[in-house]
Amino acid sequence: MVLMTYNLSDSGCYNSRIGRICFVVMWWFVFQCLEISGAPLMHSVSSHWRPATATWYGSPEGDGSDGGACGYGSLVDVKPFRARVGAVSPILFKAGEGCGACYKVKCLDKSICSRRAVTVIITDECPGGYCSGGNTHFDLSGAAFGRMAVAGDHNQLRNRGVLNVVYRRTPCKYPGRNIAFHVNEGSTNYWLSLLVEFEGGDGDVGSMHIREAKSTEWLKMSHVWGANWVIVRGPLRGPFSVKLTTLSTGRTLSARDVIPGNWAVKATYTSRLNFSP
Repeated sequence: MVLMTYNLSDSGCYNSRIGRICFVVMWWFVFQCLEISGAPLMHSVSSHWRPATATWYGSPEGDGSDGGACGYGSLVDVKPFRARVGAVSPILFKAGEGCGACYKVKCLDKSICSRRAVTVIITDECPGGYCSGGNTHFDLSGAAFGRMAVAGDHNQLRNRGVLNVVYRRTPCKYPGRNIAFHVNEGSTNYWLSLLVEFEGGDGDVGSMHIREAKSTEWLKMSHVWGANWVIVRGPLRGPFSVKLTTLSTGRTLSARDVIPGNWAVKATYTSRLNFSP
């Protein structure tokens, strides 16, 4: 816990009794609307580069996956995902719990590779070929793969086919966006499935809970596939608060009443918060 002091006399909200009221209201709003706790994010980001291999797929300057095994659907075709998506081998995909994690990847051949790394968001799994046998492998969009080359050598790099690379975790950043929850098709008051979108920081999800209207009990959701979670119980009554815990560091975020009582299938509901990078 961090204790903070605030000099109310330096603000526009001060006049003894009025100042105390403003201070209480401010903290009431914070605790009612959100809760972010857990280990510092820096623990999830390794400064050590690890060896892997990389290939590319799709068109040479293409954006990569159309959908993918994480379930992000058409999100992968637009910014901030566009041209930054990547499929990974099972060792990083983690049966879907690795979805949403962000990595920096760079190639090693100094004759054709630049020093800069490309940042990719995990949106898909590549289960065969170079991705099999416990290997650590990235199958990148053509655009992301080409960005590892020195200027003017993008096509030559792609012609190499498979590359030796190094990679490391990096915080996910979605400037101006907060975590959102998409209600998946088929959801009912007895089977509610959610897809997590635009999670900053760790990017991955280790567990999820929801809380019904006028309840103090957090109900555990089950991981289904990709970045999708479900609860089978009912009838469920909204509005729903959602509590998300990251896989990498166990940081927790709670969004109060983020899904309204009159929620709709295939609608996306955006919270008022996100993990800081």
